[in-house]
Amino acid sequence: MSKDNFDQKVAVLNTIAPKDVRTPNMPVDALLQEAENLFVWASEDKVMLENNSGLDWETFGVDLPIRAGALRHAQSLWISERYSQEEANKTWREESPKAYQLRDDLLDDFRYAFRKRTDLLSRTRQIANGYGDANMIQDLSDLSVLGKANPKELMASKFKMEKLDQAATLSNDMAELLAKANGATQENSLAKMVRDKAYTHLREAIEELRAAGKYVFRDYPERFKGYVSRYHRKQNATRA
Repeated sequence: MSKDNFDQKVAVLNTIAPKDVRTPNMPVDALLQEAENLFVWASEDKVMLENNSGLDWETFGVDLPIRAGALRHAQSLWISERYSQEEANKTWREESPKAYQLRDDLLDDFRYAFRKRTDLLSRTRQIANGYGDANMIQDLSDLSVLGKANPKELMASKFKMEKLDQAATLSNDMAELLAKANGATQENSLAKMVRDKAYTHLREAIEELRAAGKYVFRDYPERFKGYVSRYHRKQNATRA
């Protein structure tokens, strides 16, 4: 159902301008529960809300569960993406030292094997320049290409040529892994933006319903209380 709600709302979410997008100011699961509670509560007051506040029930009442479902699915997509990125980050921390070690080993191997070839030794020095993860990944690729183009000196020094294939494969694998790992720190990821748009869309309906309810039942505390956020009321009480 949430997936159907999300599909139903994709076009609407795409119309929300980035400048209007809001980020959750409370846990999404808590907001979704409040939205469901609000819908049940406000449904009992439908007629009074329409007659005494001008609330558009179709837009903000009937549509509330659909907006909530869209947010629920968008949140799941974002959590899934974050999990994948966090896993990639963990794997990067475990595997990158091995890649750095291979790069350093190859540089040592090449410096020895090419010690009598100033041209190849110069190229090895050029590859060794620079720092950082992206540079290490490129170094592995460059060293693989350089080594395969000049096998004579390497073989004479008893170098294990299979290390060149290992370097090329590792370069590709680590590049892909780094791209995924870097995503874990990107707050502007597409999944997050969609989640925030779905939150913004739901929040609009919640705020319209609550505003109307608080106005209509301002003198009726037993109905008024149903239009107040329990989460924020609890948070305020804790701070006090």
